[in-house]
Amino acid sequence: MVQPGSLAADQPVFILNPNAGSKRGEKDWPKICRLLKEAGFSGECRMTAHRDHASHLAREAVMQGCRYIVVIGGDGTMNEVVNGIFSQDAVSPSEVRLGMVPVGTGNDWCRTFNIPFDYPGAIRLLKQQKTILQDIGEVHYYKGGQELTRYFMNIAGMGYDALVAKKTNMMKDRGKGGPLTYFYFIFASLFQFRFPEAIVEVDDTVVFEGKLFSMNVGICKYSGGGMMQVPGAVPDDGLMDVTLIKKTSKFMVIRYTRKLYDGTLVNLPFVSAFQGKTVRITSNEKIYMEADGESLGHSPFFYEILPGSLRVIVG
Repeated sequence: MVQPGSLAADQPVFILNPNAGSKRGEKDWPKICRLLKEAGFSGECRMTAHRDHASHLAREAVMQGCRYIVVIGGDGTMNEVVNGIFSQDAVSPSEVRLGMVPVGTGNDWCRTFNIPFDYPGAIRLLKQQKTILQDIGEVHYYKGGQELTRYFMNIAGMGYDALVAKKTNMMKDRGKGGPLTYFYFIFASLFQFRFPEAIVEVDDTVVFEGKLFSMNVGICKYSGGGMMQVPGAVPDDGLMDVTLIKKTSKFMVIRYTRKLYDGTLVNLPFVSAFQGKTVRITSNEKIYMEADGESLGHSPFFYEILPGSLRVIVG
């Protein structure tokens, strides 16, 4: 039984994923713990034991009175914690401060907010307590015949992006994931991908109808270990940025991969970019999705923006 008020509101709860960054979370926790103590932090550490456990730990902490959570993990752990915060009904999610000490593989959410990848630098930011209210995305999708809901704070990807994420996650689950795994599967998965037919609506206006290669809906800019597939995304403007890549040749994908990293992908003739508060995607066949790097379910999808709904500690 959760005991409301059993945690001090301003005392941080640290949610540690020991498997993050190919088990770097487990290996580096003693060092991180020492640095936190030296910086004057005290608080309870709760360690994840399985997938989605961070959601349960975050929800439980907020229900117990905590209003300050620090994630020690990667983008997937952060996504789970966000979903835990949004699944509780004790307080508005915006009343919970959320910080991060990155130990993941990609750490893409941190890139948008200039959160250092080194532990002393990340902990200094926690001390400074500079915060903003960032937007959160909510997506409705299907899995096993059920309609489900998931919140995301960085980027959701569909089509080819979801296939690459799925293969990358399979490698991570085997303890073999690394910074270059995502990049490797961009090329390795090309010859098994089939282009699905899709209808895409942004703010109830049809913007695309045809064969789709890949698509991203972004709150923040970076994914896949530093790629900028939604380079115009601003995390607190109340809008989602959409980048849509139409069917193209595999040669063109290989030729222009470098444009994923400098943000100029959106200038290519087979790429379109949009902004909106809602996005709806329907298809005759299943299109799969990942959100913040976590492989989820399939189409149809409905995305909507929740403006300024989560307080995050930034650089």
